[in-house]
Amino acid sequence: MSPASITPPPDIQPTPTATPQVAVSRWERLHAYQLLWWLSLGVFVLDQLTKAWISATLPFPTYDPSDGAITVIDGFFYITHVGNTGAAWSLFAGQTTMLALLALITLGGIYYWRRALELKKRPIQFAFGLLCGGIIGNLVDRLIHGHVIDFLDFHFGDYVYPTFNVADAGICVGVVIYLIYSLRAPAQS
Repeated sequence: MSPASITPPPDIQPTPTATPQVAVSRWERLHAYQLLWWLSLGVFVLDQLTKAWISATLPFPTYDPSDGAITVIDGFFYITHVGNTGAAWSLFAGQTTMLALLALITLGGIYYWRRALELKKRPIQFAFGLLCGGIIGNLVDRLIHGHVIDFLDFHFGDYVYPTFNVADAGICVGVVIYLIYSLRAPAQS
């Protein structure tokens, strides 16, 4: 009888051996987040291209059609060229340096807590890809121009919605997707 065919009695079971950790290359770690990287890059590039077009097309500042703003849908949607030194809805206006630092801290926090945020999950990568691309797009504006270039201007009757840009849209949509996903996901035990 060979030693391999001998089975231990039920009360003496062999202890399982630990699974050896396989080294993962830097490329494999980066590849795990490819949706996040590609979406971030896409939002950033689209944001910067649209802002470059606005800067080349319309004088700064351009608020309405009498200044040269482009009417897309009269009374509802205009393309303008304005600067925002604040955050959404011009909160913290004039705080460009503080908002640039906050953007860098936020990006660093997303990287640091990437495991806790479960960034390897595709829906979360989708949300954070939009968010990070928007944060980087507006950060570049703050560093280069001292303000964020906004140009999408919507009017709802007498109410004028705050002018925004592609980066702002990426940030807002990314946050909404993350919130919806977080609220719908089952609680981890």
